[in-house]
Amino acid sequence: MSKPIHSQTSVGHVHLKVADLDRAIGFYSGVLGFEVQQRSAQAAFLSAGGYHHHLGLNTWDSLGGSPAPRGHIGLYHTAFLYPDRAQLADALRRVTEAGISIEGSADHGVSEAIYISDPDGNGVELYRDRPESEWPRDKDGNLAMVNARLDLKQLLSEAPEAQ
Repeated sequence: MSKPIHSQTSVGHVHLKVADLDRAIGFYSGVLGFEVQQRSAQAAFLSAGGYHHHLGLNTWDSLGGSPAPRGHIGLYHTAFLYPDRAQLADALRRVTEAGISIEGSADHGVSEAIYISDPDGNGVELYRDRPESEWPRDKDGNLAMVNARLDLKQLLSEAPEAQ
C-alpha cells in the first residue's frame, strides 16, 4: 500500500475551458464575486482575496464550443468552499438575484452545499464545512455523511446585506 499524501496538500486552482470568456467572467466575477487578477484576449485568472488565481478560464481550445453531452466523461463539478454559513448564504443571494437556477442542495452532515451550473454547463458546488467536531460518525467513529434536505429559504435569511 502506498503512503498517503501529505495532510496539508490542497487543490491550488482549477482551470476551465469555456466557450465565451466575457460570459464566463460575468458569471464567476459578476455573480460569484471572484476578482479578475489578470486577463488576456483568451484567458483570465480570478481569485478570492488577491491570490494570484484560484480559477483560470480560457478559450484556447474551446472558443465557441459546446458542453459535453450527458453521459460523457469530464469534470463533474468544481467546489468553492465558503468560510462560514453567512458567506454561503451570501453566495445563494448572489445566485438567486442573478436568476441562476438552483439544481440541487443538500445537508451532508459534514457540510451544506448548493449545486448550480456555470454558463458553459460546468457543475459548480457552493458549500461550507461544519467544524470537524460536529461531523456525524457511526458507533465505531467512522464518518457517516448524509444527504438531507437543506432549507434554502432559512439559509437565504442569514445572508448579510448586499453592499
